[in-house]
Amino acid sequence: MDQEIEEWSIEETVMRRKAEAAMAPIITLLTDFGIRDAYVASMKGVILSICPEACMVDITHMISPQDVRSGAFVLGTVYRDFPLETVHLAVVDPGVGTQRSALAIEAGGYCFVGPDNGLFSWILKAEPTWKAHSLENREYWNPSISTTFHGRDIFAPVAAHLARRVELDALGPPCTPIIAKWSIPVPKGDELQGEVIHVDHFGNGITNLTREDLEAFAPQDRWQRIIKVVGTKGASRIELVQAYGDVAPGSAMALIGSSERLEIAVNQGDAAETFGIRTGSAVSVIRSYSSTSV
Repeated sequence: MDQEIEEWSIEETVMRRKAEAAMAPIITLLTDFGIRDAYVASMKGVILSICPEACMVDITHMISPQDVRSGAFVLGTVYRDFPLETVHLAVVDPGVGTQRSALAIEAGGYCFVGPDNGLFSWILKAEPTWKAHSLENREYWNPSISTTFHGRDIFAPVAAHLARRVELDALGPPCTPIIAKWSIPVPKGDELQGEVIHVDHFGNGITNLTREDLEAFAPQDRWQRIIKVVGTKGASRIELVQAYGDVAPGSAMALIGSSERLEIAVNQGDAAETFGIRTGSAVSVIRSYSSTSV
């Protein structure tokens, strides 16, 4: 009998813990802080002090320093993979301590917290309805504020309070966030001009040119499409293929990647090193009439 009670108690405990985990608020973190220093740990400590039940997920802390475009891209590709009501805390903040605004946004069933510098541009473009508030109510900040670490003193505590169901309206007045213009490809004659917005771990240059952009500008059944890359090592033209393995090892290519955006890659190599590309490098699609078109 005692053994049955013990087994029942263990099973009940496991079920209760699973239920608690399912209800625990989720806070993701994306920064350019790296992993050598204590910055990320400080933010997590602040969050846990306010919302000890929070489940925290690191998206990445390896965004290139001050690279807002790259941070915006990474956040834009991943936020919808999380359950609704997740709080996404993002800090890539070269203007920390200046007059730039601090934001909390509700969009698509998620909350976002971070600096108003274009970091949320992809989300604001992707979601038809949203509301944003400026973080001006110091009640939801740390008592002491450093001019160099708003991630710890403003953004982390606000994210924790949102996870505890504080209403967005309580954080400060409504505002209109910055939507960066660098996210828009530009057509010029037979060339659609874009740029690299992120270089990933493999050295692939991911661009702001989407599959829809290519199809609208140069439908595959009517046009041949060549990709032009301009890096520090000059301009190159490369072939558009379907998969990394469609070219020989060491060969360059362009393809539509998992983000549904045009990527510049080298099979088993590093495109960023090969071409000298980085965030902001020019990439364009050049169209010419296909000899097989009708």
